[in-house]
Amino acid sequence: MNELIFEVGLAIALIAIAGLISQKLRFSVIPFYIIVGMAVGPHALDFGFFDLKFIHSTPFIEFMGRIGIIFLLFYLGLEFSVGRLMKSGRSIVIGGTIYIMINFTMGFLFGWLSGFPLAETLIIAGVTTSSSTAIVAKVLVDLKRTANRETEMILGIIMFEDVFLAVYISILSGLVLSGSTSFGGIALSALTAFAFMIIMLIIGRKAAPLLNKLFNIRSTELFILVVFGFLFLVAGFSETIHVAEAIGALLAGLVLAETSHMKRIEQLILPFRDFFGAIFFFSFGLTINPLELGGAVWLSLIAVVITLIGNFTAGMLAGKVVGLTPKASSNIGLTIMARGEFSIIIANIAKAGALMAIIQPFSALYVLILAILGPLLTKESKYVYMMLDKVFKFEQRKRVKEQKLIVQENSEV
Repeated sequence: MNELIFEVGLAIALIAIAGLISQKLRFSVIPFYIIVGMAVGPHALDFGFFDLKFIHSTPFIEFMGRIGIIFLLFYLGLEFSVGRLMKSGRSIVIGGTIYIMINFTMGFLFGWLSGFPLAETLIIAGVTTSSSTAIVAKVLVDLKRTANRETEMILGIIMFEDVFLAVYISILSGLVLSGSTSFGGIALSALTAFAFMIIMLIIGRKAAPLLNKLFNIRSTELFILVVFGFLFLVAGFSETIHVAEAIGALLAGLVLAETSHMKRIEQLILPFRDFFGAIFFFSFGLTINPLELGGAVWLSLIAVVITLIGNFTAGMLAGKVVGLTPKASSNIGLTIMARGEFSIIIANIAKAGALMAIIQPFSALYVLILAILGPLLTKESKYVYMMLDKVFKFEQRKRVKEQKLIVQENSEV
């Protein structure tokens, strides 16, 4: 027990140092948390009393990281609302479909053209399609973009993607781990996930008066217990029906955002979000062994370039369909660029199924690059858009379109 507490304390100290360095350099904090996690772990040197291998504490740190995802997505849900999300229902389905089709197709073609067998190709397609819910949530909150119009589409794509992943992981597990899969089981899993999301959205829309009474508690201690109980029950239940716990937490936040207690909940949740969120990114870094990444460098770099192109294209098309400006549309593609926890989950299926050994280092390096690059591109999205506009003339096309509409309206008059 003493070793566990000391190792957790050491981990928190390293995270704090990484945060201070990032603040000093005025850089996104997420890459620093991940890199410091990579620098330690099972492959690290042993300095006697300061054991940086984190042998005793790794499972506990991973658990705290999972809590971090829950708080990040819960807070993001609080910043939004069920009402805003439901108004964009049709747009979300269209945008999510565009995103999945482009990224999955490009990932599948990349794996196939690289000469991988079918099972490995399907793994690669899944890894390159799955954006990181935790990183996206952290970036949106840190950059104060939760009120932006394109955030509706970003959240919608995340939720749509989770339904897709619930189905895809079921199929992939059947193919890779058992060699077969049940169509009925897959269909039931997908319908259950979709039904759960719809029910939670309806509750958020219709049960606000009841929830206002339920959470009308003066005692701060009891209020926190009730809120946390609701959050973890919803997140835990969602996991049991094969919906990611992160999406369950997002839905819990969306529901409570409709209540009159939203601001009070938000203030109480902030320190938990920041603390456990930082531990998540550190624990993610712990899973990556830099000594095993060398053989997959070129494969990972090519996949990153393909993802940059596919994601940006998907964001521009999804935004155009729902009438967003080119700049807002570019924010969609750049914000959901990061890859993380879901990609690692899919890569672990390959490991469990004894597929080609290169899949693990490829996935780790690919995820690491985009986990660092994604937040940076999002932060500097204004400058990225300005550079791309010089080549693709987005603003010029926008002005031409607006002029045509004016001429058309005048001719009708």
